[in-house]
Amino acid sequence: MNAVWLERICNILNSNGMEIDCQPEEPIVSSFDEDCVELGDVKDMRLEAEAVVNDVLFAVTEMHVSQSLNSALDVAYINVETREGNRYCLELTEAGLRVVGYAFDQVDEDLSNQYHETVYSLLDTLSPGYREAFGNALLQRLERLKQNGR
Repeated sequence: MNAVWLERICNILNSNGMEIDCQPEEPIVSSFDEDCVELGDVKDMRLEAEAVVNDVLFAVTEMHVSQSLNSALDVAYINVETREGNRYCLELTEAGLRVVGYAFDQVDEDLSNQYHETVYSLLDTLSPGYREAFGNALLQRLERLKQNGR
């Protein structure tokens, strides 16, 4: 099992009140960081956004990088529709992800929502359907590992 899945399992179990100590044997590196392109000290947020979308698309109704909002090296916008049918526009920067609008391609400058370090944390707060889909995917993965004798 790779370290990213182990981290997610630990986070789910801990968030459900199960106190466990997760000390992976290998350092935890997410695809969020692996798939980015470093340009000096600045990550290309457009590429980061694509990696974010690819990582959690299975657990939401719709998710894509905005084509109408101007993305740049330091900021990208992601549209997401949760399984509950709620639509959000997310801003991705070095600070993390946050909701900046309550419709696709909408940025409300008056919003001051907190940043989340990961897309998993953000979606976990926005969508019980995401949490359920992620948990189901996790159980299926664990079952496959069990069947393969790992």
